[in-house]
Order: sequence, then structure tokens, then C-alpha cells
Amino acid sequence: MTHRTPRFPRTPLGRSAAVLFAAAGLAALASPAEASVEAASLPPGIPSTADARTQLAGLDVREESESSPYDRSLFPHWNTVEGACNAREYVLRRDGEGVQVDDECRAVAGSWFSEFDGVTADDPADIQIDHMVPLKEAWRSGADSWSSAKRTSFANNVEGPLLWAVSGSSNQSKGDKDPAEWLPPRTESHCDYAKAWINSKHRYDLAVDDAEKGALEGMLNGC
Repeated sequence: MTHRTPRFPRTPLGRSAAVLFAAAGLAALASPAEASVEAASLPPGIPSTADARTQLAGLDVREESESSPYDRSLFPHWNTVEGACNAREYVLRRDGEGVQVDDECRAVAGSWFSEFDGVTADDPADIQIDHMVPLKEAWRSGADSWSSAKRTSFANNVEGPLLWAVSGSSNQSKGDKDPAEWLPPRTESHCDYAKAWINSKHRYDLAVDDAEKGALEGMLNGC
């Protein structure tokens, strides 16, 4: 977007009024840069609201269950996905602003906006990569019957909205909870959160339970 320097009327305004106009112009110039960090934080593949409704309607509805106890090691994660980059490093580079990496693809500088709570971090150590659908939730929604290769694909998928760069505190708060049990504290993210959750389950044919589906429907109604 092209920004033009504000033109003041030729009628006398006084020095204080001119300063106020100039300040407003500077604020307008600053806002696109701030917005770009936020926009960069969204992963790819979030469907439209209409598509998300269709995808949600197509998911099996059943109570969560597991054929054997969950173990995180059953989902090999942070595998190499491109060049020297593992899935975690790839998402940090993909969803940050001005990210610089070393020869091993480790982020050494940049800025990251956490969609869940609105926190902006300049240190990659403050950012964690969240599995939109937690691995334990996936296990209890159908992944317990998958092959190891399919679980590996799910845990390292960087092509859809399955992995999010968020603040460590929000990721820890979420844990393995579904949308009926936990939502991001930043309400502006709820629409994208619901659509990404639905799409993640749709891509891998995972089931939803009644409370989870009801929460997702309510979130879509607010989109």
C-alpha cells in the first residue's frame, strides 16, 4: 500500500493541531509493519468457513477411546522435512518475520507473533511449536490404529495448518485439550483456530466427540 504524507488545510490550524495530524500519519505508516508480523504467523491451508463446516460435517462423531496406552514416542516428530530443516525449524522460519537461520537451519534472529495469546517474541527460544491437534488427542481419535509412517506424517506435516508457532506459556496451557476444554485466550484467533483444528482432523480422518463438535460449531458461528 502506498502512503502519502498528510496534506494540511491552508486555513490556519496552529502548531498543536499540525503535530496531531503528523502523529496520526506516522501511526498509519507503522501499522502495516505490525500487521505483517501477525499475518506471517498463520500457517498455510486454513480453509474458508464454508469449507470448514463441510469438513466438520464429514467427520465421524464418537467418544474418544484407545486400543492401547498412548506414548509420545509413537509419533516420531521433528523429522527433517526440507534440506537441513526439521519440522520445528521449518515452522519457525515459515511463520516468523525477518527470520535468519544458521547453516543447520536453526533460527538465530527474527520476530514471531503468537496467535494464541498475542505475544510477540524476538527470541526463538521463547517460541514452541504446537500440534494443532495434540498427539494424544489424535491417538484417542483414531491414530491408535495408524501405521508408524502415517503417525510420522501427522506429527511433521508442514503443508497444512497442523503446526503453529506460539508462545511457550500458551502451548503449555493448552496441553492435550480439545476445543471443548481449552481455547486460546486471544479471542481474535478463535475462528482460525476452529478451522485449522477441523482441517487437521479432516486431512487424517480423525473423529470428534460430541462436546468437541459442539464447541467447534459454536466457534464457526462466530466467524
